[in-house]
Amino acid sequence: MAKAKVTLKVGNDGVAVITIFNPPVNALAIPIVVSLKEKFEEAARRNDVKAIVLTGSGGRFSAGFDINVFENVHESGDVLVMPDVSFDFVLNTLEGSKKPVVAAIEGLALGGGLELALGCHARIAAPRTQLGLPELALGVIPGLGGTQRLPRLVGLQKAIEMMLSSKPILSEEGKKLGLIDAIVSPEELLKVSRSWALEIADKHKPWLRSLHRTDKLGSLSEARETLKVARQQARKTAPKLPHHEACLNVIEDGIVHGGYSGLLMEAKVSKELVLADTAKGLVHVFFAQRATSKVPNVTDVGLKPRQIKKVAVIGGGLMGSGIATALLLSNISVVLKEVNSEYLQKGIKKIEGNVKGLVTRRGLTQDEEQKSLALLKGSLDYSDFKDVDMVIEAVIESVPLKQKIFSELEKVCPPHCVLATNTSTIDLNVVGEKTNSHDRIVGAHFFSPAHVMPLLEIVRTEKTSAQVILDLFTVGKIIKKVPVVVGNCTGFAVNRAFFPYFHSAHLLVNSGVDVFRIDRIIRDFGLPMGPFQLQDLGGYGVALAAGKELSRAFPDRTFKSPLVEILIKNGRNGKNNGKGYYIYEKGSKPKPDFSVLPLIEESRRVTNIMPGGKPLTVTDQEILEMMLFPAVNEACRILDEGIVIRAADLDIASVLGMSFPSYRGGIVFWADQVGPKHIYASLKKWSGLYGNFFKPSRFLEERATKGLPLSAPASSSPSSRSRI
Repeated sequence: MAKAKVTLKVGNDGVAVITIFNPPVNALAIPIVVSLKEKFEEAARRNDVKAIVLTGSGGRFSAGFDINVFENVHESGDVLVMPDVSFDFVLNTLEGSKKPVVAAIEGLALGGGLELALGCHARIAAPRTQLGLPELALGVIPGLGGTQRLPRLVGLQKAIEMMLSSKPILSEEGKKLGLIDAIVSPEELLKVSRSWALEIADKHKPWLRSLHRTDKLGSLSEARETLKVARQQARKTAPKLPHHEACLNVIEDGIVHGGYSGLLMEAKVSKELVLADTAKGLVHVFFAQRATSKVPNVTDVGLKPRQIKKVAVIGGGLMGSGIATALLLSNISVVLKEVNSEYLQKGIKKIEGNVKGLVTRRGLTQDEEQKSLALLKGSLDYSDFKDVDMVIEAVIESVPLKQKIFSELEKVCPPHCVLATNTSTIDLNVVGEKTNSHDRIVGAHFFSPAHVMPLLEIVRTEKTSAQVILDLFTVGKIIKKVPVVVGNCTGFAVNRAFFPYFHSAHLLVNSGVDVFRIDRIIRDFGLPMGPFQLQDLGGYGVALAAGKELSRAFPDRTFKSPLVEILIKNGRNGKNNGKGYYIYEKGSKPKPDFSVLPLIEESRRVTNIMPGGKPLTVTDQEILEMMLFPAVNEACRILDEGIVIRAADLDIASVLGMSFPSYRGGIVFWADQVGPKHIYASLKKWSGLYGNFFKPSRFLEERATKGLPLSAPASSSPSSRSRI
């Protein structure tokens, strides 16, 4: 790879063009920042330089500050690793330059990249350039003056919206707002920027320093009202993310006391936030998601993905229709197979409804909607399977049915066709038992609803070929999923790690703990819903089928609760029929259904595990730990068995598949923050009180005893099933 550098070239017109060269996105690594300062100081000294243009190479301005620096800060605990860029460079060298500086922006200017552009005296952009300050998505706030300069250029309300949402805008909108001075073609960008810089130097255009402007801020009372509304919104939408409110405080300081004061507070708060747990968790998740693209013996052996033009989906239920929708929206032709015309029409209607829903949510055009649906064909037999490149089976969790389907697929599909199953729990060797095509059988485990949830677990057996994994991995990327390759076992990674969480919820309820209290505690921790509401949402049939498979595979650590069967017997099926633990009425939020309490009492009588016949007395913190520590314990077994390539894969899978709060970094990262010793001691105590369900795993015991983090690579783990 070419060495990162900053170049300075002076033209005959007296304009110095300073170019950031750090492929692929011109990240502002520390050496780049140092070099930028040197080049600007050189341009300032030189008598042949009248004006300066700052730009980026390769059609990109800059994607911002190098996030690896945050990781270094987290590892060392030393915030001084981060240089003072805000005052030393952006304020004094760039904005304070005695020669006008124009930013020539193409492709993207994000985070620190946009903050550099804000420090320039004018900004010229190419069409459809992305402009944004996404720092809050990493648990920090803009730290190079963005909290002060952006409101002064686009107005307070829009600046708050851009920062708190972390979403970029395009240069066309930036021009309307006053962030961009002109939009020109990429071919004309440097020429126009040079000319603009000279016109400022010759006093034909205004020399504007963003930090000094106040014309877009409005009156102090208006600004305070805007900030008050924003704070109320932040408390409502991001109650667990204190950096949202910290960002608003910094913005307010600059409005009340002036831009320089705001910069001082921004620098102080930035340093505090970068060391906070929220930033540690979010930065870890960022790198964990990146790491999923590296799959040993698949992405590093020179293989090229085959083109997947046509995919058959078997089963048009909730999962099948969702998978088909995701494929169609990415211009992949789909054959949807069902057992009869009635089910087929229902499946097609679901897909049409999914696509229409995304027209509203994602802003798809009617034309895009029609084009997507034109790629769908329904079928009641295998006649359209002769030229498919991939099949994804998405029928109910029945071993005999899946085995029958796969033995049929082997006969009707072309030899290159990838044979995938969307099973959520069943061992793939069992699914493909009656076939001779073990090398092309792979798990494609989507999460519900499949066209919305971002995770795709790719499950490999010892015989699945690297080419098949790469093909499915590539399709996952095309349909905008995050594919995580995992080894084959019952429940795979996410469902296996979290089945004890659901079993523990039932154990607690049968021990006398209130069902709605458990859900509230889990919501307070940061998950969008508790285990019982989630069970309502998924349907009780799914819960029973998955529970049966997992109990069969791991009988030593399951809790057999009759509660779900009692609910079904009494005509309840969760959200499917509007009655479960909660009442579901159209147009209103789920409400606790207190008429379920006698059924819970019936379950308690059957299990008879309440200590001394009285409800278990536990604190909210104990409930939280009794729910999550068994999941950590199972995660330890998954790590020990090599089901995932790296601990970070289980973290990103828990965030994207189970909605584990991203700011807590994922299940393993969170457990390391809590401390393996505390988790081990708690589980050991509970196993003595309540039985083997809580028995600590060998891996957890070893890590706790040796004082090692759970995420540290195993020194002598068995051959990794995710790498084979």
